[in-house]
Amino acid sequence: MDPFSKPITERIDWLFDLANEHSASYSSPETWLARSRYLAEHPSDIMVLKCMDGRVNLSFATNTPQGIIHPYRNLGGIFNMGWPYLSEVLSDHVQQVIQEGRRAMFIASYHYSRGDPARGCAGFNFDTEAAKAHTYEIKRQVEQVFGLGHSTVYPMVCGFETDEEALILHGTNGDTLNMATLGPNERDSLLPRLEALYSDMSVQMRLDLLPLLMGNLNHIEQARRQQRELDNVHREWMICVGRGFDFLHIPNLGLIIGPYSPDLAEPIDKAAGIIEANMAQGLIPDDGFLLLACAPYQDVGVDMARAELKSRFLSEFAAEHIRQSHPQLAEKMHIRTAVVNQQTRTLRRLD
Repeated sequence: MDPFSKPITERIDWLFDLANEHSASYSSPETWLARSRYLAEHPSDIMVLKCMDGRVNLSFATNTPQGIIHPYRNLGGIFNMGWPYLSEVLSDHVQQVIQEGRRAMFIASYHYSRGDPARGCAGFNFDTEAAKAHTYEIKRQVEQVFGLGHSTVYPMVCGFETDEEALILHGTNGDTLNMATLGPNERDSLLPRLEALYSDMSVQMRLDLLPLLMGNLNHIEQARRQQRELDNVHREWMICVGRGFDFLHIPNLGLIIGPYSPDLAEPIDKAAGIIEANMAQGLIPDDGFLLLACAPYQDVGVDMARAELKSRFLSEFAAEHIRQSHPQLAEKMHIRTAVVNQQTRTLRRLD
């Protein structure tokens, strides 16, 4: 189904069908076994701070099993380790990884299009250098929190070129490795290149990073063989507030606002303005848009009850702010509230 031009009720039904398909795939025996086998061979944990743009799907672009890469998404890819909730979420995750005897990689990412700046990151007004500078600031903050030794937590800066879906690794020595510039016969050179880029990275981490690069090289080759139409038009018709939107990896579909910043009103206002402009320009139907709030939980009981309260709060907060700042748009607002089980990725509606 075309997720952009159908009536709003059909688009919403399609979205929840998409979430169900994602959950079925994630929790299937084959996927579970692939994920377990991969972690046994490559134990390093991988966290990615990235833009909400659906094109930035590192699991897909590296042929990595679902659930290996942990994404943290926010409008514009803007994060600050000083934000209390973000710091708490990331610190708790790192503590869990350490208790399991594993190491963690932080990948601060930015994205751009080499073919057309208008296909870049709207969150930074298509200014790639500004987006790149922000990722280096995130790296500095991660080092301030977890240390400069890099033996347990290793922060990295990584670009993502969306035309060919290629990774660009930024090394500690100032050099870069653009996967789109490598040929099939250069696979054997990847490990030595990683050693040169990240001389202070542990051997295990480099071995765990290597499959992502190999997978990305395969993905780039496959993408080049396909005739792809690059969509440079933002046609978002959803505002997503919270966490648990891993199923939502379709370009230009939704604006995802992570619950990390102390000031949620500003990104909600910006997202509502984008939706309103999309309707005014005829990029999407003007019959309605979706406000979807979601919170994840690990266990039933207290954790699930807390997620339900959090999701309802985010839904009410965002809806009320849109009513005040964009009253005409609010008349076309369809509100859905949900929670997601992190074990199965099952999205359950509360309304």
